[in-house]
Amino acid sequence: MGADAPAGAGAPPGAGGSGRCGTRPSGIRIRHIAEGDWDGIAALEAEVYTPLGLSEGRAALETRARASPGTCFVLDDGRGAVGYVLALPYPLFHCPDLSRDEGAALPSRNLHLHDLVVAGDLRGHGLARRLLRHLSATARSRSYERISLVAVGGSDTYWAARGFAAHPEVPLPDGYGPDALYMSLPLTATAPPTAPHQATDPQERRRG
Repeated sequence: MGADAPAGAGAPPGAGGSGRCGTRPSGIRIRHIAEGDWDGIAALEAEVYTPLGLSEGRAALETRARASPGTCFVLDDGRGAVGYVLALPYPLFHCPDLSRDEGAALPSRNLHLHDLVVAGDLRGHGLARRLLRHLSATARSRSYERISLVAVGGSDTYWAARGFAAHPEVPLPDGYGPDALYMSLPLTATAPPTAPHQATDPQERRRG
């Protein structure tokens, strides 16, 4: 991904928008998701992930956020959502199944970054990094030890530049696409864990 490309399910640089750089946006704040945000979130998600065949739709996205509302946020420009991040606790080396709605949150010290998207005309201004910093600070304050994600569409180089390590040995379902790669970032000074060699339960896989 580019400087402000969508993340989480990890669309490639510039996906879903022009990615132009203009006047630095002002007055954009990060807040928790409200009920009235979902039309905008669903539109942002569809713009980025429909071309990749990875769009989940509003109903599925809402179940991800309900599992952990305290770790899901929007970028608000005063008129509505112009970006968002969805993250929820998930056992390390597992991720949500894109074909299933999310149930109750799973107990884990790993926070899984499912989606991070910034509107196309606002990329290139550091807003994705700002969301990631906010999410990381929230994760630390809640005693999470690691953040994971699934990079898709060639976005692994973007995430690697931000400290995420690849775990190519972790199996992923076909729904994430042929180039999907599980990655994680430690939030503490611990050594990176070793991924299991056995396939994980398909119900515990995720997109981003």
